[in-house]
Amino acid sequence: MTLPLDGVRVLAVEQYGAGPYGTLFLADQGAEVIKIENPNSGGDFARDVGPYYFTPDDSEFFHAYNRNKKSLGLDLSTGEGMAVFHDLVETVDAVASNLRGDVPDKLGLTYDVLKKINPKIVCAHLSAYGRDGPRAAWPGFDYLMQAEAGYFSLTGEEGGPPARFGLSVVDQMTGLGLAYAVLAGVMGARSSGIGRDMDISLFDIALSNTAYPAIWYLNEGHVQGRMARSGHPVLCPCQLYTTKDGWIYLMCNKEKFWPALCETLERDDWAVDPRFEKFPNRAENRGLIQQMLDEALSAKSTAQWLKIFAGIVPAAPVNDIKDALENPFVTESDRLQTLNLEGHGEYRMLNSPVKCGGDETPANPAPKLGQHTDDLLASLGYDAARIMALRKSKII
Repeated sequence: MTLPLDGVRVLAVEQYGAGPYGTLFLADQGAEVIKIENPNSGGDFARDVGPYYFTPDDSEFFHAYNRNKKSLGLDLSTGEGMAVFHDLVETVDAVASNLRGDVPDKLGLTYDVLKKINPKIVCAHLSAYGRDGPRAAWPGFDYLMQAEAGYFSLTGEEGGPPARFGLSVVDQMTGLGLAYAVLAGVMGARSSGIGRDMDISLFDIALSNTAYPAIWYLNEGHVQGRMARSGHPVLCPCQLYTTKDGWIYLMCNKEKFWPALCETLERDDWAVDPRFEKFPNRAENRGLIQQMLDEALSAKSTAQWLKIFAGIVPAAPVNDIKDALENPFVTESDRLQTLNLEGHGEYRMLNSPVKCGGDETPANPAPKLGQHTDDLLASLGYDAARIMALRKSKII
């Protein structure tokens, strides 16, 4: 079987995390993702992001985002380099970029420019604040978006200082949005014969993911803040509770789970207590429920409770990264992938979370800078002399 995106071809003018994370999803499903990198500036600067490297030229950070892609070393700041790029545009479905908002227009990566070469081209732009408006030329990064869009006010312990989410969640959510934009645009172009610009920004994704706290404020004036023990603002019990040896997170987010929890704890009387009858009642008595559950759960370890709750009460341990990755649910499945890197040997990384009808995710390691340049240009009909001349001119 071919992978679902076999035959889709994307030029990726990308760097660092957000854009590469999005095109990684495309490449894992069979799209040919051609990563355009400036050979005169070291390519994607993520290649130099430490602290860990497989080889001096192979940043593990870079490998996390660039599996199954090709690299073409090409300087787009020159007219000759852009002419090569235009030859490639004739052969692809989309150009995906994550650049500062004003840069795609400066480089000519927009549909208005590229439609003259390929009317079906989709130009998918990921930027910090959008390509229009007063912030188009502003640089922007994940944590800034979290701060401005309200995440810091929702993360951490009640009464504590503002705190960011522990991962680059906005980068990666926006990367997924970029992949969606590419596919939506390509579907439309294949149907209509006409491409378009598709835009997504870090700020807009960060803002849109405030979802229900946003609608609560916009309609009720309610300003949601942090909750003690990472609790849910409405549903209870849904927070951290103490066990004999640490913490456990319970998430009884349907009414049926409260009586199920009471039964497993051998406290059927709680299930019929009018103080705890429905979610609003339990929310009013959140503190009392915390005391009750802390006391009941302190009788056993977290591991013991997880065995008791398995498949009955939604529960999870509170893991660090080591525990998360050594979890048998991870290691005894296909959630990790082993790749082979020339000059290093085998290495492991997370597999794609998208399962494709039983087919394995392709296992090509992230490319060396310019690794596929000659082959890609030869496929355009460039002969060896022309390729050599471009290399001497430092275009490629």
